[in-house]
Amino acid sequence: MEFNVTYDRPEAGEGPLTVGWFLASDKGAVLYDPPERVMIRPPNRGHAKSAARCPAVVQLESRYFLVKCPFDLHIGFQRDEKGRAVLVNRAGAASPIRPAKLNEMLTLVNEAEWRFPDRPTVQLHLPYCFIADEPVWMSQISAFAHYRSEPLPGTIFGGRFPVSIWPRPLMWAFEWHEPQKDLVLRRGEPLFYVQFEGMDPARPVQLVEAERTAELQAYLEKLSGVVNYVNQTFGLFKAAEALRPKRLLVPKGRE
Repeated sequence: MEFNVTYDRPEAGEGPLTVGWFLASDKGAVLYDPPERVMIRPPNRGHAKSAARCPAVVQLESRYFLVKCPFDLHIGFQRDEKGRAVLVNRAGAASPIRPAKLNEMLTLVNEAEWRFPDRPTVQLHLPYCFIADEPVWMSQISAFAHYRSEPLPGTIFGGRFPVSIWPRPLMWAFEWHEPQKDLVLRRGEPLFYVQFEGMDPARPVQLVEAERTAELQAYLEKLSGVVNYVNQTFGLFKAAEALRPKRLLVPKGRE
């Protein structure tokens, strides 16, 4: 799929590929840590042949950024007396999140929309957004390089879309392969990775915090909620491109 965005950056295509991150809302912003570059640094770096010094390993790690889980969650799945699928807060009164707030951030997808009838799907809503002023596609994937002593009872839904014209708040979508096992997430643990692709795969990626400018906020409003009205949002990319201002990425502190 091709786009014809006119970017207000004569140096586009040279130097690092700059991608901005920001929160769609300041509400509870202190909970959300900045994305971090994935760097697994084991103790053994002295040997010339150590994997920690392997150029291929270092190059791979440098391409991914991790987003940490902002909450402690212990959730179970069950069916009520009428057979309806429901989520259960296993932490109960010990949960650090009030029930009303938990229901706002974590939702069980309508059963008719599950990919498989025996695999419930849940969504954790997050405020993380990414933006770029040249063509950039972002992939959201599982935190495959981080070991979990207690594996999750399912897999996450990945996704890939152009953040340069489609900045949107991310969500963590989970397909529950073993719903008889609880879903346990801990604050500070890697929740997922994001990877960015530009026109030249050899260019390094520079991630900066972006200002939520009036122009960026207005553009976000034009894209907000459209998934509720159409089945294929990718079909709206050309329309979004036509509405896009020339410049959206303003690094924080440089406006």
